Amino acid sequence: MVLVESILALAFGFLGLCCGLLRWNEVRYRKKDMPPGTMGWPLFGETTEFLKHGPNFMKNQRARLYGSLFKSHILGCPTVVCMDPEINRYILMNESKGLVPGYPQSMLDILGECNIAAVTGSLHKTMRNSMLGLISPPMIRDHLLPKVDEFMSSHLSNWSDQVIDIQEKTKEVALYSSLKQIAGIETGPVSDALKAEVFQLVLGTLSLPINLPGTNYRRAFQARRKIVEILKDVIEKRMSSLCSQTDMLELLLKADDNMKSKLTEEQIIDLIIALIYSGYETVSTTTMMAVKFLHDHPEALLELRKEHFQIRKGKSANEGIDWNDYKSMTFTRAVIFETLRLATVVNGVLRKTIQDIEMKGFVIPKGWRIYVYTREINYDPYLYPEPLSFNPWRWMNRNLDSHQYFMLFGGGSRLCPGKELGIVEIATFLHYFVTRYRWEEVGGVTIHKFPRVEAPNGFRIRVQSY
Repeated sequence: MVLVESILALAFGFLGLCCGLLRWNEVRYRKKDMPPGTMGWPLFGETTEFLKHGPNFMKNQRARLYGSLFKSHILGCPTVVCMDPEINRYILMNESKGLVPGYPQSMLDILGECNIAAVTGSLHKTMRNSMLGLISPPMIRDHLLPKVDEFMSSHLSNWSDQVIDIQEKTKEVALYSSLKQIAGIETGPVSDALKAEVFQLVLGTLSLPINLPGTNYRRAFQARRKIVEILKDVIEKRMSSLCSQTDMLELLLKADDNMKSKLTEEQIIDLIIALIYSGYETVSTTTMMAVKFLHDHPEALLELRKEHFQIRKGKSANEGIDWNDYKSMTFTRAVIFETLRLATVVNGVLRKTIQDIEMKGFVIPKGWRIYVYTREINYDPYLYPEPLSFNPWRWMNRNLDSHQYFMLFGGGSRLCPGKELGIVEIATFLHYFVTRYRWEEVGGVTIHKFPRVEAPNGFRIRVQSY
């Protein structure tokens, strides 16, 4: 009896402590004129609910009379979540008005303090100009597209009569293709070493910055160190080489010392890591989901094949595609946009206030994050009739990518600089995949769409020659 009473006392004591901590955390962040909302636990906040339930967490918070602007505590930061399209557009277009990038500490630690998504002011302008010079339309047309085409044609040459995990294959394709473009790294020991580390790095970017053994953050931070070591070795060999190469690294290293755009080695490494990360994550996921949607919608696959077989007319079996071929891929571009929209590869972006900001009658304190949640715009029936249907034709001749709420690639001065290069890579993959192969799913597939789009148990398909 005494034991039972002791257990009950401990249980009630623990329950009381939990209630006290929750109450303390709510009071701690309760200030006049702030948006409504809940803050969850000290330190952890509502991160677990956010990562586990994602869109449903957002909808539930909005449904609790909090509206489209509410406060929370996610990824280690007190955060205001904004689901209002007008305000989101204002936030993205007005970095100069006290709204700077606000990525969580885990992402800054893993991608680097000098990564282009985090820096501001003159450094951001310098790094963005450097990146735009590397992936401008003329650079893509004259240098990058031929490399992408050569790589895709070769990499997709022997998939027939195999059962493959298309999720793993698209990850490999996205990573190896970007490594070749960025630093001339061919498929082999160096790219394989980077592959293992990049996978760990990606997993840790959306995590609490808890540096304990076994955590995603710890593994990702260790992976970053190894990636930096590999890249430093690549840079050292390049600088001592007498051979000149035509890739992004060469252009960055050979910049005139007197140019304002000259970057330090640390900044170059962080820029390369950002390029690898963004290409690996978005290109691989969008490519995988395009394969899924095309499999499930034969009429779209038939239209896509028509477009690509028309491009192959008059070409020899080994002849690649050129810029004019790419520009003629109007339906392919529509498929890519519709895949990005429906799969919601990008859910939103984070900003940070550097001063108290007033929005919609509320005050957001200095130092808080704002999560510009753009996911719901993708399913707005006014913009996209029957929004849950895969319909690439909605993008044909309608200029949907120019409307003011088009945020698939961010917005304002932070519009993704690699947008066109990413589309080139996915389009080139699809060109060779649909003209060479037919495929069917093996054993079914489960797709998770938050916090990132992935097939946790893999996505196996049987590939046969077309």
